[in-house]
Parts: sequence; structure tokens; C-alpha cells
Amino acid sequence: MTIRRVLSGLGTAATLGAAAAISARRRALAAVPRELRHPVLYLPLNFGNPVTLAIARRLVPMAGAASRPGVRIERRTLPATTDDLPVEVLTYRASGQAPRAALLWIHGGGTVMGAARQENTWCSRVADELGALVVSVDYRLAPENPYPAALDDCFGALRWLHASAAALGIDPARIAVGGESAGGGLAAAVVQRAHDSGVPVRFQLLLYPMLDDRTALRVDPPDSAIYTWTPDSNRFAWTSYLGRPPRDRDDRPYIAAARRRNLDGLPPAWIGVGDLDLFHDEDVDYARRLSEAGVACELRLEPGMYHGADALLDGKAPSMTAFRAAALDALRTALAKP
Repeated sequence: MTIRRVLSGLGTAATLGAAAAISARRRALAAVPRELRHPVLYLPLNFGNPVTLAIARRLVPMAGAASRPGVRIERRTLPATTDDLPVEVLTYRASGQAPRAALLWIHGGGTVMGAARQENTWCSRVADELGALVVSVDYRLAPENPYPAALDDCFGALRWLHASAAALGIDPARIAVGGESAGGGLAAAVVQRAHDSGVPVRFQLLLYPMLDDRTALRVDPPDSAIYTWTPDSNRFAWTSYLGRPPRDRDDRPYIAAARRRNLDGLPPAWIGVGDLDLFHDEDVDYARRLSEAGVACELRLEPGMYHGADALLDGKAPSMTAFRAAALDALRTALAKP
């Protein structure tokens, strides 16, 4: 076989592969409401190796989203965690308000990218509208820092919140934990660990949380999963965080929130996810199991919503504005003075 024929064959295969990918993307796009068709949907977002991860870390907006006027943002270095490393956080406090409640917030990014400052808009909104102190954790990222680094950082921040409650002016009985995507998965695991350690948590706010590493084992993900967190990205992210590829059995504590069998006694929860999200099934199942365990859990299922659509279109698409408002209302109710 000549080199020309080999190259011709490779070109044909590449063309067919591209055509199949475009066809799948068009089928998936048909399920997305017009108001949610953001330009990012046309990009081949996929983080499946160290090279693409390095590119993604540069492309993800790291300068920080705009914050609300009148909200003071401070960077703090907290005391060392279990492995003697300090934890970096951003705190958000509305000027002229004495917060009595607090939210520990954990950013998304698959545990492999992102930073606390990318959540400036949301965290400053919570501080402004609820008058709460918000603490956003700059946890260590995988694969450089695999499990349990991020979990330890976030749990350490929660313990600091409790230990410093008097100095911060907050009621330790009115502390919530929340996060989006990977941050939501870490939040759920932190809440479980807090329950087992006797650290009170009032409420858990989970936006399309990344709860189950076994989702990466699926061989038949839906076409809609190409937006915007893909199966390949999910597999790479879990492998990076776990320190090894996902497997059916993994008994390490709090490795993935969905693996916990006994959910009795966990704090009330709000879980929001779209029906086009790769995490839809694991989130719906976790909400069901919480309810069956007697835990008050509100599940909001958003038709036509893909992963992270609210972050892209809050204030632009009515459904995403309503989605974020519902999460905020749930948090407001949970943190209200008893």
C-alpha cells in the first residue's frame, strides 16, 4: 500500500468521523430550546488528556466574573488542613450588613480546573441579597493533587467557619454548604463527612452536582451529553481526582457522594439539574435516595437545560434566570432565622 493511499484513507476516515460528530451535534442541538443556544455549544469542548486540560485552564475565564457593588471581597489564608497545607478562600460580605448566616461555596471545573474567583457574580449576589457571609474555597486541583486534597481543603474551610463563628459574627447553626458541578459533588461529600464528624450543616445546595464516578463507566451516554461536559471530560476528571481510573468498587471514604449507602440524618437539600445534563441520572437518583431516607430534598428538573447553562445565560434566558432564582430562594428559606 502506498503512502498516498494510506493518507487518502486517513483523510476519508477523518471526514466520516467529522460528519458523524456534526450529525450527533445537530441531533443534540434540536433538543436545546432556542433561548439556551449559546455560541459555546458549537465548540468541541472536550478535556481528555493533560494537553487539552492545559488549554482549558487557559481558556476558562480566570480573571473573575463581575461582583455586586457594595460587596467586599477578601482573600484569606486559613490554618493548615490535615496535611499541613493552608487553605485559600475568598470571603464575600455585603457592606453595612452584619451577617448571621453563612454559605460555604465550592466552585466547579471537574476538580481539575477553575478557581474561587470565577464565582464572584454568584457569591456576591448571595452575600448582597441574603446578607450572608459567603466563603468560596480555592481548593487544590487534580491531577496534581488527587483525592483527598480537595475534600480536605473544603472540609477544613467548613471547620474554620465553625471555629471562627463568633469572630465572623455568624450563627454556627445557620451554615449551609453548596457548589456547582464538581463543586456540588464535593459539597455533598463534605456534608456527609460533616455529619459523621458531628459538624453541623443547616442545608446543602447542589447545582447539577458531579456525584458518581461510576457514570464514567457508562458505554452508552446520551447524545445530549456532548453539551458542555462530555463523557470523555468526565472520565478524565474522575481519573485525575481518584488517582486511578474509576471502577465498580471503591471503598475509600467520601470518594464520591453517590457511593454512600446510608443517607439517614443528612441535612435538607436542593438539587437542580437539566434533562440534557450528563449528570441528570445520578442527580435524580441521589435526590430520590435522600427522600427515601427521610431527608427533605427539593429536586428541580429543567427541561432543555445542558450542563452549566445557567452560568452562561442567567439574566439572558428566562428559564435560567428562574433556575438561579429558585436556588437562591431555597437557600434564603433554609438560612432564615428559626
